Amino acid sequence: MANKEAIERADQQLLAELGYKQEFKRAFSPLQVFGITFSVMGLVPSITSVLIYSLPNGGPSAMVWGWAVASFLILCIGMSMAELASAAPTSSGLYFWTHSLSSPRCRNLLSWIVGYANTIGSIASVASVDWGCAVQIAAGVNIGNQNFVATQAQTFGIYVAIVFSHGVICSLGTDIFARLQNLYIFINLCLCFVIIVGLPAATPKEYINSASYAIGNFTNVYGWPNGYAFFLSFLAPLWTIGSFDCSVHISEEAANAAIAVPWSIVGAVGISGLLGWAINVSLAFCMGSDLERLINSPQPMARIFLNSFGQTGTLVIWSFVILCQYMMGSSMVLAGSRQCFAFARDGALPLSNILYRVNRSTGTPVNTVWFVAVTSALLGLLALTGAETVNAVFAISVAGLNVAYAIPIAVRFIFKNDFKSGPFNLGIFSLPVAIIAVVFMAFVDVVFFFPTTPQTSTQNMNYTVVVVVGTLVLSLVWYYFPVYGGVHWFTGPVPNVSKDHTANQAST
Repeated sequence: MANKEAIERADQQLLAELGYKQEFKRAFSPLQVFGITFSVMGLVPSITSVLIYSLPNGGPSAMVWGWAVASFLILCIGMSMAELASAAPTSSGLYFWTHSLSSPRCRNLLSWIVGYANTIGSIASVASVDWGCAVQIAAGVNIGNQNFVATQAQTFGIYVAIVFSHGVICSLGTDIFARLQNLYIFINLCLCFVIIVGLPAATPKEYINSASYAIGNFTNVYGWPNGYAFFLSFLAPLWTIGSFDCSVHISEEAANAAIAVPWSIVGAVGISGLLGWAINVSLAFCMGSDLERLINSPQPMARIFLNSFGQTGTLVIWSFVILCQYMMGSSMVLAGSRQCFAFARDGALPLSNILYRVNRSTGTPVNTVWFVAVTSALLGLLALTGAETVNAVFAISVAGLNVAYAIPIAVRFIFKNDFKSGPFNLGIFSLPVAIIAVVFMAFVDVVFFFPTTPQTSTQNMNYTVVVVVGTLVLSLVWYYFPVYGGVHWFTGPVPNVSKDHTANQAST
């Protein structure tokens, strides 16, 4: 008990040194912090949602080798972010680090850009996760009744119901959500081993692929050059092993945050990379060679399961896939609401005076929870215009977050600053790892702005660039708006605790 109290005092003191008072209960243990990061990645349901991006852009080779290459590079991003999280564990996270490490000449503007990129990336992540869950529920009905195929409007209705249910769950007390993380970890791991071990054991011989096909076949459906198609397949691992800033945004609710948060990022990214690779290898060997049938099916993973487990077995496994995807969505709403709460705390969001409130009954930022839920539901309207815009929602989450991740990692080394490492640091490897991370994020953001096929039209263009760049342009318009714009009043993170209070905490 004494040790727990000492850790809590140290957490509060460190947060006060960063300029913020303790407003949330620190209900998340280190394991539970890892749990929320790992559950956001939700390997099996995530791979289920994004398998459609690797199958036509390289097929088995993209699934196996594309995942291996991308997951290593994503780990570099995670390690660079973990260093920053260890040094300054606050819910303000990425835009706080950007402001504290940038030159005074541009720190306010860069912090503003990162805050908005992080906000739109988080909201798009909620939208993409919950849309994937809606598609999986519709696919589950199709598994039971082959004659049923959900329309976009029906899927959207399911999606809205899921998003709003997450709003209700995330409005509850933090203690409840923290305890759920242990269950999330267990179910996610069980699903992983069902696919890695159970799928090969259950798959009939006619669907088993040879080693040369599973690790060597390259199928390019959409017509881009093979190399470029291979890079397009990176959307699958980048979306799956993504949004690991979620643990950063609950830093002020985590015990021993300077250690728990960075290790949750590195641990979740590393474990997800390895287990995800094993899942993809299992799928490559057990999915059969008729890729066209898989690509054209309502849900490729559901078709693979039906071929291997039969209808009854697939329905049982599929119910847990849906459950895990639903868990992912609730974790994303939680993390997104904390990002918006922190940004509103510093006055940067519209209606910040309303959004920056903690509900007295639940001890949670209910207003920002519903801000994230409603804006995510509105973003989901894009899906009603066609399949290509659904792809854009997934790409927006990756592209938006990459902008938010890359800038604080880069400014740490570009500008002169007094960065002091926390308990987690890479030592002499910090700079080379950061260079790899930033270059990779810049490269894939450009890749994901291109359409799915070289021959495009108004209906199937890639709307990622429109939404991401459009949002950032609008945020800049507001920043430079005459008289009322952020340039006239935004000064970055706003301390809400005095230096005297910090000194008093340190002496107690």
